Amino acid sequence: MTLRPLTCALLLSGSATAFAQTVLTVSSWLPPTHTVSVSQQKWCAALEQESKNSLKCNILPKAVVAPPGTFDAVRDGLADISYTVDGYTPGRFVFTQVAEFPFLGDSSESTSVAYQRTYQKHFAPIGEHRGAKVLGVFTHGPGVIFNTKKPITSAADVASLKFRIGGGNISELSKAMGWNVTLKPATESYELLSTGVMDGTFLPDESLASFKLNMVKHVTRFPGGLYNSSFVFLMNADKYKSLTAEQKAVLDKLSGEYVARLFGQGWDALDKASREGAQVSQGVQQTAAPQAFVNEIKAKQSALEDKWAAAAEAKGLKNAKGVLAEFRAEIAKVK
Repeated sequence: MTLRPLTCALLLSGSATAFAQTVLTVSSWLPPTHTVSVSQQKWCAALEQESKNSLKCNILPKAVVAPPGTFDAVRDGLADISYTVDGYTPGRFVFTQVAEFPFLGDSSESTSVAYQRTYQKHFAPIGEHRGAKVLGVFTHGPGVIFNTKKPITSAADVASLKFRIGGGNISELSKAMGWNVTLKPATESYELLSTGVMDGTFLPDESLASFKLNMVKHVTRFPGGLYNSSFVFLMNADKYKSLTAEQKAVLDKLSGEYVARLFGQGWDALDKASREGAQVSQGVQQTAAPQAFVNEIKAKQSALEDKWAAAAEAKGLKNAKGVLAEFRAEIAKVK
């Protein structure tokens, strides 16, 4: 039987539709070797595999915007998928600060998974990230103090130097402590420290290697970290709505705790590698924060948590202090 041209065209069209592939534009503002970029690449590989090549990432060679503009860029469709630090846009996100408080835990994975559970239960229904499709939330590893000048063992030592910070609760805490800090993205740390504009930076352990901070001579650590940064992994909402039911199911499967564990495990591994490798070879002097220093921070943070609870409840969160306690208990439970 000879097929007519129109019949052939319809068959070919149906075949093309059956095997249509959706390519998602993915942006990353951290170096391609940074743990967040690597985890994003792994997520994209899982997406392609789980969707049987129906979904594929096109990871751009450079970010579509500077880090603070990422949320709006994804919301507005300049990229389909990316991540951002909530604290890079001061005052915009309140609930997310719960994951930024001091002394939460020593593992990015456990803090991230607990944060995701808390976020899904208490924060997502209120919609602070409205306008975008949230694929997951996570935190970096425990924040430390890096500097080029001297060992830091007290709040007064910090106050004598200039530091780069990433915003969020650590910005509020620094103000309360009377520290001289400037809000800048982590990607600017090398330039700020190498030129002497700043004496140090607040970051997790991995950053020494990730941002090639070879001028750093001292690090001070705190039990459970001085702070964390809250990250959101997000997608353009209209792009998500345009997908087939099967494609949405794959994305949903690779969202939530999957994201939190993937990014958290990657961060923990690189933190450990930095502590055991880069910091040792670089001769960075290690200092554990004395209990008196920790107590000074706790005293100031207590008032900040009261302030956060009031602000969160004003935006619709019920029993904010109870949510914070639940979050801390969840961190301890995560395996």
